[in-house]
Amino acid sequence: MMLAACLSRPLSQLPGKATSICGRENGMRRALLLCSASFTPISRRTYASEVNPAGSKAVLITGCDSGFGFSLAKHLHSKGFLVFAGCLMKDKGDAGVQELDNLKSDRLRTIQLNVCNSEEVEKAVATVQSILDDPEKGMWGLVNNAGISTFGEVEFTSMETYKEVAEVNLWGTVRTTKSFLPLLRRAKGRVVNISSMLGRMANPARSPYCITKFGVEAFSDCLRYEMYPLGVKVSVVEPGNFIAATSLYSPERIQAIAKKMWDDLPEVVRKDYGRKYFDEKIAKMETYCNSGSTDTSSVIDAVTHALTASTPYTRYHPMDYYWWLRMQIMTHMPGAVSDMIYIH
Repeated sequence: MMLAACLSRPLSQLPGKATSICGRENGMRRALLLCSASFTPISRRTYASEVNPAGSKAVLITGCDSGFGFSLAKHLHSKGFLVFAGCLMKDKGDAGVQELDNLKSDRLRTIQLNVCNSEEVEKAVATVQSILDDPEKGMWGLVNNAGISTFGEVEFTSMETYKEVAEVNLWGTVRTTKSFLPLLRRAKGRVVNISSMLGRMANPARSPYCITKFGVEAFSDCLRYEMYPLGVKVSVVEPGNFIAATSLYSPERIQAIAKKMWDDLPEVVRKDYGRKYFDEKIAKMETYCNSGSTDTSSVIDAVTHALTASTPYTRYHPMDYYWWLRMQIMTHMPGAVSDMIYIH
């Protein structure tokens, strides 16, 4: 019972900050310090860049308007890469795009890129080719970061919402990767797909997001098998809870989603669940708005390592130890055990 209570403690009650834990297919030794029924984080891993970005190796990042993509674009630029920052809102003069453009660097180019739009993706390929010094040598890296999220139990979630999230998170990743693979193969470069801890373990009220991230995991594995003999390395980065750092949700956005969700519910669902149950679930979701780590450096470091290390890891786990341990339990132990700890 003490173990179950410890493992199911909310993140806000656990000490420490996000760290990055990495694993190879063959496994690597991990140390986990257990002390007084709490988890003490081990010091953050320091990554060594082993591939020299000199000569401006080219990397395209999707979803650079804000969040991880925005920070990563600036970071890789500072490391000497030629960065193509794909931005959904470039044509509308988004603030994030303006800040990147204000760097006024020949090594950081923002480009209009909606990963749901095949024409924009192909145009992005043509733009990259036109800027590369030698397109025949290809492009070094692709970081599929663009993504959206929502919430809602299965009966509360419309098919349109499922399709919308999948179109960005899953099919956008597949579409962009397929289009850039010829350039990546020529360079024997890297593909880094941003998944999530929710791509490895499910969570109530998050099925639209979980489905797409589970799909990204499967796609990445298949691609890694296929690309290995061709010299292209494929990695997956699985961030933990960074809601507070990425402003993924705000109370206003949650209320807007909830209002539309309730208005669109079939009458039988509204009647069977009742407004009280619905409102309780929305209130619980609102408590997550400021949860998680505010320091995204572990995610940025993981992506950088995947792009620069001579032997990048298959999967990176930039997350608090609570979430890392929870993921191990939910993916490696019988379902009855993890359900008892986390669900029931």
